[in-house]
Amino acid sequence: MSEPSTTIFDEILAGDIPCHRVYEDDHVLAFLDINPLSPGHLLVIPKEAKAHLHQLSDESAAAVGRALPRLCRAVMQVSGSSAYNVLQNNGASAHQAVFHVHFHIIPKLEDGRGLGIHWPAAALESPEEMVEGLRSALERDPS
Repeated sequence: MSEPSTTIFDEILAGDIPCHRVYEDDHVLAFLDINPLSPGHLLVIPKEAKAHLHQLSDESAAAVGRALPRLCRAVMQVSGSSAYNVLQNNGASAHQAVFHVHFHIIPKLEDGRGLGIHWPAAALESPEEMVEGLRSALERDPS
């Protein structure tokens, strides 16, 4: 499946589709999810239009990283939750539905509302090879 060139988030950023804005700066917009898993569920998007996290500029990624803790604190305070998930998906097979980088902040409430996760963990067969491969990839990364 090919990724659309214009997403609903691009339309929100352009002001063509309204949203319930919670936070905005030069690089980041945060707004309420219109289909929340729990009250206070926010979407946090960079204003830079990239489909996947690894495509973001360092500047946009840093701006999102600076905003996330502050937004999480606000979500906890207002929702009354002491637990939350920050979810970010990359690619259709990883459950990404809107191909513009976005983070979900989802409060986990005492009544069970929030994100449910199935985590089929398994032992890593060759951690040394994985570490070596990752270190080598990082050394080749131009950024």
